[in-house]
Amino acid sequence: MALNSTITKPSIGIVKIGIKPLKIKDFNNVLHHDAPILLTDEGMEKVNESFKFLEGFAKDKIIYGINTGFGPMAQYKVDEKDQVQLQYNLIRSHSTGCGELMPDVCVRALMVARLSTIMLGYSGVHSSVAFLLRDFINFKVTPHIYEHGGVGASGDLVQLAHLGLCLIGEGFVNYNGEVVATEKVMKELNLKPIEVKMREGLCIINGTSAMSGIGITNVLKARNLLNWSILASSTIIQLVKSYDDHFSEELNHSKLHSGQRKIAKAMRKTMESSKLIRRRNDHLYDKKIEEEIFEDKVQEYYSLRCIPQILGPILDTIKNAEKVLVAEVNSANDNPIIDVAAKNVFHGGNFHGDYVSLEMDKLKMAVTKMSMLAERQLNFLLNDKLNNILPPFVNLGKLGFNFGLQGAQFTATSTVAENQTLSNPMYIHSIPNNNDNQDVVSMGTNAALMTRRVIENAYQVIAIEWMTILQAIDILDAENKLSEQSAEVYRILRKITPKIVSDTPKYLEIKALKDHLFETNIQLTKK
Repeated sequence: MALNSTITKPSIGIVKIGIKPLKIKDFNNVLHHDAPILLTDEGMEKVNESFKFLEGFAKDKIIYGINTGFGPMAQYKVDEKDQVQLQYNLIRSHSTGCGELMPDVCVRALMVARLSTIMLGYSGVHSSVAFLLRDFINFKVTPHIYEHGGVGASGDLVQLAHLGLCLIGEGFVNYNGEVVATEKVMKELNLKPIEVKMREGLCIINGTSAMSGIGITNVLKARNLLNWSILASSTIIQLVKSYDDHFSEELNHSKLHSGQRKIAKAMRKTMESSKLIRRRNDHLYDKKIEEEIFEDKVQEYYSLRCIPQILGPILDTIKNAEKVLVAEVNSANDNPIIDVAAKNVFHGGNFHGDYVSLEMDKLKMAVTKMSMLAERQLNFLLNDKLNNILPPFVNLGKLGFNFGLQGAQFTATSTVAENQTLSNPMYIHSIPNNNDNQDVVSMGTNAALMTRRVIENAYQVIAIEWMTILQAIDILDAENKLSEQSAEVYRILRKITPKIVSDTPKYLEIKALKDHLFETNIQLTKK
C-alpha cells in the first residue's frame, strides 16, 4: 500500500452546527481545512427559545449570575439597573491571562466548542453570541487568549474571558497574519459586538470549552503521531529482517485487547509487500539446527518485538480521549442550565472539567510512552553493539572523524526526559481558590496545555528517529527491499533531509522533518 493512499483526505464541506452532534472530523475540517460553519435554523430556534424563556422566567426570581454577584459573592443582590453592566464587569475583571498566547488552532477549536454548547439551547443567551462566534471562526479572526489562568472548575474562566473581551469589541486578535485591535477588525468586516442582555458574559466564560478545544487538537495530533510511530516501527522491523510471528494475527488475537489487535493488523498491512521479513517456519522450524550458539537473534528486543503490546493501549487511550471530548463539546457545560422543556433553571456544576482533565493526563502519559519507544528504537539503530548491522551512530562518514547522528541522540534523550516529568498528573493537583468557593478544581486547561507540549516534544523525538531510519536504509541499501509504504515514505522524507555524510548542523533539518510529520496526516488504523 502506497503512502499516498493512507494520507487522510477529509470530505470538506460546510460544518453544520445545531442539528447533529459535532464529530472530531468536523473539528478537523474547520481547523485544518477551513471548512465554513453554518448555524442551522433548528439550532437557532433553540437558542432563541432559551433566551425568551429565561427573559420571562427570571423576573422576580433570584438566578445566579443575572441578579447576583459571582462565586462567593453570589449572596449579594445586583440591582436591575446594573445587571447588564455586571456582565461587562465579569468579562473585563477576569481577563487576567498571562504567559504565552495559545496557538491559533487551539483558540479556533475553543470557539467551535463554545459555539457547539450555546447551540444546544441551554444557555439562555442572545443570538448575537452565536452569530459572532460563527463569524470569528469563518473569517479566521482569532482572539488573543493566554495559556495561564484557568483552574478548570468554574469553567475556563480566564481563557474564556479573553474570548468574551473580543466578543464585546475589546482586546486584540490575530487576523491575516497580523495583531490587530478587535474593534478595528470588526469595523473592517462590518461585524458588531454581541448584545448583552442577561447572562451573556457568564455564559461565555463559564464552561469547559478551552480545555476541550485544546484537547480535541491534542487527540488529532496524537492519533497522527501514533500512525507515524507504527510506520517507523514497521520499517525498523524490516531492516533487521525480523521474524513475522510477533505481529501475526494468531499471536495477537490470543489477547483480547482491541488496540493491540488493530496495531498488529496495521503493521501486517504496512509490511505486506516487504522482501525482508522472514517466516520463522522457514528458518527455524523446518530444518535441523546444529549450532550451539545462534548468530541470528531468536527474538528481537522488546522495542521491536512488543510493538502491538506497547502501542495497543496507546491507541485505546487516544480513542477513549476522543470519546470523552466529543461528549464534552456536545454537552451543556455552563451554569445555570436553562431547561426550556422542564420550564426551569437548574444550578449546578456542569462547568467542572474533571472528565477532560483526567483524559488529558492519560493521553500525555500515553504519548510520553510513545516518545520513550521512539528513543529506544533510535538507540538500537545508533548502537552498533545492539544492532550488529550498522556503523556507530549510523555514520556514513569516517569513523572517529565524523559523528553521524551522535549529537541528535542527545536532543532526543533530553526531550523524552522532559516528557517524563511533564507526565505527572494535573488531575490530582487541585488547589482551592475563589475564597474556597472553588475548593476542588480540575486543572483541566493546564492538563490539556501540558499534553500539547508533550505531543510537540514527541514529534521532535520521532523526527530524529526517522532521520536515523533514513540513514540506516542508505547504509543497508534497502530501499528496493522495503514494503511499498516504507519505501515511499523514505523517498518523501529524503527530500527533506538529505543523506548525512559530513558533519553539518542538523537543527533546521530536524525542525523541517518534525513539521512535515506534524502536518502530514496518515491513516493506518481504523477508528
